[in-house]
Amino acid sequence: MINISRPRRSVLYMPGANTRALEKARTLAADSLILDLEDAVAPDAKVMARQNILQALEIGFGHREATVRINGLNTPWGMDDLKAFANSKADAIVLPKVESAQQIQTVAKLLKESQARPDLTIWAMIETPKAIFQLTEIANSHPLLEALVLGTSDLVKDLHARHTPNRVETQTALSLSVLAARAFGLCVLDGVHLSLDDEKGLQQSCVQGRDMGFDGKTLIHPSQIAAANAVFGPSADEVAEANERITAYEQAIASGAGIAVLNGKLIEELHIQEAKRILALAKAIHSFANPPSSNQ
Repeated sequence: MINISRPRRSVLYMPGANTRALEKARTLAADSLILDLEDAVAPDAKVMARQNILQALEIGFGHREATVRINGLNTPWGMDDLKAFANSKADAIVLPKVESAQQIQTVAKLLKESQARPDLTIWAMIETPKAIFQLTEIANSHPLLEALVLGTSDLVKDLHARHTPNRVETQTALSLSVLAARAFGLCVLDGVHLSLDDEKGLQQSCVQGRDMGFDGKTLIHPSQIAAANAVFGPSADEVAEANERITAYEQAIASGAGIAVLNGKLIEELHIQEAKRILALAKAIHSFANPPSSNQ
């Protein structure tokens, strides 16, 4: 089962070469951060960006989850990235362009050899056609794998497709990724919305991703955080209904019935499981918004 105690409604990419952006991240309402060494960093800035992120992790990001997207192990920087962050304060290693279970297993083996913390997990970027056809093997590759992260921009490029408002070009890949994640108990994060001046499109993309089953959305700008948090978190009405369903079901069971009826709808055990998930997520979000310390 995925970790409901950690909300991942909004997962913001932050370029490792930009120290001001890394500092600003400590003040943002994003649930999680992907501190990026790959696409957002020019080749001649890779080493500097690595040091920037290492230093930023030492200071910390408060209650925000901080992950690091390293360069691929087949690049000049990937192995050094992995070694550098194996014993850092990162929460997870984000591996780009995963296309096989072996890639995850290799990273897990290298982390073990580096005596990395046992709670340092791996997130797999799913962003190529080959990855889609290997989803079952990737999702079931290693116990350290915690999340699938959709890289829809690269996927659209490889498909020779075009970005459309309803994302018809990636819907098959999105659905298959959610299915693989749920089959093996992983978190799954939707791809980014590229237009920064398209609030309506961002909202539509968030709602679509939520309705498809994604746990949250990856973002490219702080201005997108509020929309993702609102859509991927349960509303007050959803929380109230979840509580009502549980109460009605418990009363029905106590009376000897196997099902309950609430507002004209049948309530069965499967509805109770979903209600409990919603309440657990709401509790986690409340804890996230009200951390025990005053640190940013």
